[in-house]
Amino acid sequence: MAEMTGGQAIVRTLVNHGIDTIFGLPGVQLDNTFDALYEARNQIRTIHTRHEQGAAYMALGYAQASGKVGACIVGPGPGLLNTGAALCTADGSNVPVICIAGQIPSHQIGVGIGATHEIRDQTNAMRGVVKWVGRAENPADTPAVMETAFAEMLGTRQQPVVFEMAPDVMGKAEDVALLDPTDYDAAPEPDEDLLETAAEMLGKAKKPMIFVGSGVFGAEAELQAVAEALEAPVVMSRTGRGALTDRHHLAQTMIAGQSIWEDADVALVVGTRFSSPGLAWGREKEVKLIRIDVDPRQAKLPREADVTVISSAKKALPVLTDKIRRHNTSRESRESELNAVKADTIAKLEGLHPQYGFGKVIRDALPEDGILVTDVTQMATFMQNWCPVYQPRTLITPGYQATLGYGFATALGAKVAMPDKKVICISGDGGFMFNVQELSSAVAHGIDLVTIVFADAAYGNVKRFQKEGYGGRHIAVDLHNPDFAKMAETYGARGIHADGPEELAAALKESLNAKGPTLIEVPIGEVPNTWSLVKRPSSAGTKT
Repeated sequence: MAEMTGGQAIVRTLVNHGIDTIFGLPGVQLDNTFDALYEARNQIRTIHTRHEQGAAYMALGYAQASGKVGACIVGPGPGLLNTGAALCTADGSNVPVICIAGQIPSHQIGVGIGATHEIRDQTNAMRGVVKWVGRAENPADTPAVMETAFAEMLGTRQQPVVFEMAPDVMGKAEDVALLDPTDYDAAPEPDEDLLETAAEMLGKAKKPMIFVGSGVFGAEAELQAVAEALEAPVVMSRTGRGALTDRHHLAQTMIAGQSIWEDADVALVVGTRFSSPGLAWGREKEVKLIRIDVDPRQAKLPREADVTVISSAKKALPVLTDKIRRHNTSRESRESELNAVKADTIAKLEGLHPQYGFGKVIRDALPEDGILVTDVTQMATFMQNWCPVYQPRTLITPGYQATLGYGFATALGAKVAMPDKKVICISGDGGFMFNVQELSSAVAHGIDLVTIVFADAAYGNVKRFQKEGYGGRHIAVDLHNPDFAKMAETYGARGIHADGPEELAAALKESLNAKGPTLIEVPIGEVPNTWSLVKRPSSAGTKT
């Protein structure tokens, strides 16, 4: 036990829990905690950003790339609300991010006096966005409340949390006993009887298949063992790509999975929402369903499975593998069949131009362990479905939130987390401008990120929808852009204009080994619709 301020208790608890980087913005209600960050500057790196949204996205990208906890710190009220897009994306993508938030003075909380940055109910406002929100009322309470935050964030389904503290508590000094981190894994042990039933169903299946999302990360070897025992194709969601290397014949994308589904008789679903197959692919009564999910609520959606095992992939899959061996039938290799499905899917995607030309250049330039971060843009949709992925956490996407503007700041966080890996971000001109100010942060902190902005002077996805669904009655979709390459140079970054795939290849060769951030502007016109190949639930409320 030692005397420390609330701010020091926050910082020392973060350090105690292995946090080595925090992204954020200072402010009067955070002064005591930023002073504590100064004291701990040799233990925890503080990267200040130009907007709270950028700070939270960087924490998200740090966590998505590394598998570790991402951390950000922002002021109360408007500052915390500015993190909302990033935190809801972290929540939807099951990513552990802790957001340290300021508050107004403790004696003014809930009074409505009009204190600086006051909102009606900050705590409950954020409860609608993240998994857990808590506040320490005294410095001595800080370690225990933050321990709860880490347990909520990491114990079962990993999702973001918010910890808040009033500025007077941050500055108050009293005796504080720090707590050592524990093993936060609270995933239930799998029910052996249910796994026995599941193993028998899978063992007797003629055409089993497996669906996975990011919830399988950390159990890649166990996944491969199950898949190979069953000769079952592994269909990976956008957030689950890389769980099985695309060089394996069993590794399949969602588009390929659509055709494989037509002959499937049993599906094993692990750590994924299963929303598109469950809601848009049909055959609901024909395919037996087995779910392994750590979240009992999510495991029932979008429909009840025949067998539901509440546990983590890491705990359940090894047990399932052992049991499958006792029930499994003799399996012939499906390599020829599944490679043909894969080749057919690739051929359809490679017929989309100019996406394929640009995409091939990007994949060729990026090492196998390099990281591709995609914003919400037509090139991103193509890459998420076509790009070969060889390792987990090397294709980073905003998941079902489809958060426009996500890519650039998230990619900065990914590069900070993995400084020895090459990182490329692809964005459209619309999304890039959401966090363009973080070019300043990238230069200030020497973040060697390469960002490609595909510029079509429009919100291209929406413009296509208006063309195809509303007779070309275009409204609010055309954009007035800067010269992106020149703009990057005004920030002190490297700016390159690349017209066509050959020039993009040369630009990537020049920039991937360079120091500091690079922005490559690539003009692109109207492109074919990748979504036409994808069966998914309607986002506009119409039933499929």
